[in-house]
Amino acid sequence: MPFRIRTLNAISQAGLSRLPGDRYLVGHDITQPDALLVRSASLHNQPIDPSVLAVARAGAGTNNIPIAEYSKHGIPVFNTPGANANAVKELVVAGLFLAARNIVDAAAFAHRLEGDHATMDKLVEAGKKNYVGFELPGRVLGVIGLGAVGVEVANVAISLGMHVLGYDPGITVQHAWALSSEVEHVTSLDDLLRRSDIVTLHVPLVAGTKGLIGAEQFAAMKTSAVLLNFARGPIVDEPSLLAALEANQIRGYVCDFPTPTLNKRPRVVTLPHLGASTNEAEENCARMAADELRWYLEDGTIQNSVNFPDARLPRGEGTRRLAIANSNVPNMVGQISTMLAEAQLNISDLLNKSRGDLAYTLVDVEGAVPESLVDRIRNIEGVLSARLL
Repeated sequence: MPFRIRTLNAISQAGLSRLPGDRYLVGHDITQPDALLVRSASLHNQPIDPSVLAVARAGAGTNNIPIAEYSKHGIPVFNTPGANANAVKELVVAGLFLAARNIVDAAAFAHRLEGDHATMDKLVEAGKKNYVGFELPGRVLGVIGLGAVGVEVANVAISLGMHVLGYDPGITVQHAWALSSEVEHVTSLDDLLRRSDIVTLHVPLVAGTKGLIGAEQFAAMKTSAVLLNFARGPIVDEPSLLAALEANQIRGYVCDFPTPTLNKRPRVVTLPHLGASTNEAEENCARMAADELRWYLEDGTIQNSVNFPDARLPRGEGTRRLAIANSNVPNMVGQISTMLAEAQLNISDLLNKSRGDLAYTLVDVEGAVPESLVDRIRNIEGVLSARLL
């Protein structure tokens, strides 16, 4: 029986081609889906369909998904880190130039000019002094968050001749290897803010990062500094930002998230959430999300989940696989192994991984596994879900 994937937004057809038609039914009208593939649709305040085994978000942010609720049901939520990193990086680089050269205000000035060639020439020469900017080489860029996008921004800034400060207490080994050795690693957010001419944000919006940049942080910044936010709007506390602009505590703000209070405000540039809005980024995200669902549904493999640990175990020939999500409590593997032994089933291979309060176990078993045994495993206290593959 083919797997059933419900799409909640227009998803790249090139991405959906990763789900072969002989094994998958895909569409927005799919009932009793095995998985959900979403882009920007909100799953908050929507009941969780009992048939759903996994959710994939075609993008990096997952604030449109109630992760804690899905975790309670043993449902992994996937995202696509890095799939749109180049698109966002390019827009951040554009933001650097917008900030440094006053391009938006200067373009608006030029657009308003009227008259013949001679008149315009005079107006241009008289007006351009109001839009004098600065060059990037030698300036200090502070990058907060060194994930897929932050690393790319830091590296391209080095190539532009900037001195780059990087701050990320949770940087992964993978991203550390990708980061230019010329980036200066700082361990204090306050130190980065005090030294930077331009600060750019590249952290996810979670409880710990909401309002990360507020009154205290603006007070630490140079009065000539510019803040770039192409991550998520609420990472910057807006009332504090407005107060900092009014008090000339910072030079300007460039972001991808217009709001009524920011729109048309002096020294603020807002763009209409263009970060990942390229055909290439949408295709890359859809492909990665489709692959993540396929790997999980077919083999129980978890990669790029935001709530469960990564787990990959090569399939043993002639075995059946149990994929079990559970609370991270003692003796869970012991109870599962005991039940398999009582059923006279030999374990060919086993992988157990944990992440915070959640754990995930893959067990390859020799011989036929009765559904009644899977039901018994589901009834173990702490087991959130169990599948036979």
